[in-house]
Amino acid sequence: MRGFRAKGGSVVARLDGAEAGIVGLLLDQLEQLLTADAGDVADDPVLARLLPEGHRGDPALAADYRDLTESALRSGKSDDLATMRATLPPDGGEVRLDLDQAGSWLRTTNDLRLALGTRLDISEDTEPPEDFTDERDHQLGVYYWLTAVQGSLVDALVDARAGRR
Repeated sequence: MRGFRAKGGSVVARLDGAEAGIVGLLLDQLEQLLTADAGDVADDPVLARLLPEGHRGDPALAADYRDLTESALRSGKSDDLATMRATLPPDGGEVRLDLDQAGSWLRTTNDLRLALGTRLDISEDTEPPEDFTDERDHQLGVYYWLTAVQGSLVDALVDARAGRR
């Protein structure tokens, strides 16, 4: 990947085909989770991370908060996911985003990282793998790659908003 950089009023990056494919698969998994029947995923720790409780000390207040906010949270995440999918070149290539689209990418890459981090039980002590010897190492590699994508996007957005190229 060639990381994001500011270019005029846009941010631009380049993904190779494998990277675009991985992102597409992750988007599919996130979409499945967000659109699943609530009863099927009620105890999923990833969903709990993506749609956190509004109040941990009072279950009734937390349930009321969820009733008021969950639909809007899911809708916003789905809209951002759709924007990311629409601007992702499926076979790799240039990604050119306006600032609103870049915001959607930023929020969705954050959701993807939260989902992976939760599944992999990542903590502040977790280190990137040196060797990719098993499936978990590969998943950690994807997590850290998404971290780099997100970091380059943040830097490019700062530059774009400051008028730097």
